[in-house]
Amino acid sequence: MLNSTVQNAINEQIKNELYSAYLYLAMSAHFEAANLPGIAKWMRLQSNEEVEHAMKFFGYVNDRGGRVILKAIDQPQSEWSTPLVAFEQVLEHEQKVTGMIHNLFAIATKENDYPTQVMLHWYINEQVEEEKNASTIVDQLRMIGDHPNALLMLDHRLGERAD
Repeated sequence: MLNSTVQNAINEQIKNELYSAYLYLAMSAHFEAANLPGIAKWMRLQSNEEVEHAMKFFGYVNDRGGRVILKAIDQPQSEWSTPLVAFEQVLEHEQKVTGMIHNLFAIATKENDYPTQVMLHWYINEQVEEEKNASTIVDQLRMIGDHPNALLMLDHRLGERAD
């Protein structure tokens, strides 16, 4: 049985994962409107991935005999001045999520909840990948600078992300 401290913390993380999905979906909408369909697709797929993360937590709570309580999700911003600014926010957001996962692991450790600690290893590893991907794109956008042709090439490459 999942204890209430861990259950409440995971319910909060479900909300955080769904906010991440909402944020990336807002970014996708922005880049569709900005005629950067590759970046829009990358963000949309990232949004889908965040929903999967939330649902993995959702299933885990249920599997452990807990109760999922969904919380309100804040509205994300809807405009970004440049792709670089947006991806810098993505990186910052993923670093924040990493901190949330680490905090959740600390709670599970304090509560001697070994199954939750084991489950969270997947998220810890996933966050390494999330931060690396965002960091790489930020670095590439910084290299691109004000070169529109290079931005269009990166947009095309990001649009090749597999569904």
